[in-house]
Amino acid sequence: MQVRSAWPDHPDYRIAATPCPFRAQVWLGEVLLAESDRCLVVTETDHEDRLYFPESDVRWQLFTQSEHTTVCPFKGEASYWSLADPVIRDAVWTYRSPLPEVAAIGGHVSFYHEVLRVVVLEDWPDGSAVATSFPLWGDAAELCRLMDVEQVDAGRFVGPAHGPTRRNVVEGGQLLGEAIMAAAKTFPGQRITSASMIFAKAASFDAPVDLAVEVLRRGRTFSSAQVRVSQHGVLRSAGVVLADSGADDVMRDVQRMPDVPGPDEAVPFSGFGMTGREIRVVDGAYDPDPDRVGPPEIDVWVRFRDTPGDNRLAAALLAQSTTHWTIAAGMLPHPGLGEARAHVTLSTGIMQATIAFHDDVDVTEWLLYTNRAIWSGRGQVQGDGRVFSRDGRLAASYTIQAMVREFAAEPAAMGHDSRTAM
Repeated sequence: MQVRSAWPDHPDYRIAATPCPFRAQVWLGEVLLAESDRCLVVTETDHEDRLYFPESDVRWQLFTQSEHTTVCPFKGEASYWSLADPVIRDAVWTYRSPLPEVAAIGGHVSFYHEVLRVVVLEDWPDGSAVATSFPLWGDAAELCRLMDVEQVDAGRFVGPAHGPTRRNVVEGGQLLGEAIMAAAKTFPGQRITSASMIFAKAASFDAPVDLAVEVLRRGRTFSSAQVRVSQHGVLRSAGVVLADSGADDVMRDVQRMPDVPGPDEAVPFSGFGMTGREIRVVDGAYDPDPDRVGPPEIDVWVRFRDTPGDNRLAAALLAQSTTHWTIAAGMLPHPGLGEARAHVTLSTGIMQATIAFHDDVDVTEWLLYTNRAIWSGRGQVQGDGRVFSRDGRLAASYTIQAMVREFAAEPAAMGHDSRTAM
């Protein structure tokens, strides 16, 4: 079939095929469908990234060829294969004669990560291989770059842009981390002991954020500041941060770490698309299955591959992970609900987060986040959490208030999709 190329009419269109730095796999349940260390990451204008595997690295005995074909004016004619058992139609495709502009994808095939599990495997210094779902958001180093805000004037900081993403909404935990960094740079020599932020309006990844720090009190012992985060001149979040010069113990009493299975017994979680961080969920409780029912509790082990080299950034990284779990914990007692519905039929988001820092810990060692949703109703979920080191030290405590509501209209009717609705 002769495909009419759209490249002459759209010279600004971009498709890049770059070598993937990781080994990659495709799974259906416990069945491995493909594995390769020679994949290509294909990045295309207005499309999600796709991972293309060499044809020779696919277990073709599990597939049957389909009669289905499609035409892309930028890549050529695509042929398809279906998974044989169970039948998943047209799950993998290839461009046998790609257009010259994308010749690199010849001899490669891609899989729908919407129906199959596509992961990359990152080798860690301890010899483990940590799986992360594809497409990738980025890595932990990029998260540090975003939260390490730059001072541009007295009381003014800028957090850099990341670029458009699959769901172009900045998590509240990242804004909390950026506020912590701005306050820490405002009060050098003092340690941030707590931060409380409300999230008034979602921020996007494709533009920088501006942080205005108003010092409420600069003291020799305690200092405090209000931090306001804006984007395009619109307020996105605001809060108060407290700093302390430190003191010796007058007394010490610490809540004990709960007796939960350790990281070796927990279930690896790959779903956030960020390399450089490993997550394991006790009993696999962070589960998109709407039919799973259990107590409103999620316990999660988290560690980072590399140290950020800055205690302030370590605190920001610790805080960023606190906002991941409360909404899912609140859903667990209720049949028919699940994270799979978030941003599809349910409007969900963190509205307020408050964290207090206690003992300093190493974020490259396993940290246990205990999350309890203590109340849900009236379109909200309230929860609290603790962060413990593996040896039982209490690193931080936090509270989360979140929103869980039915959409007043379907996301598509509001001009949104599952990537942007909030």
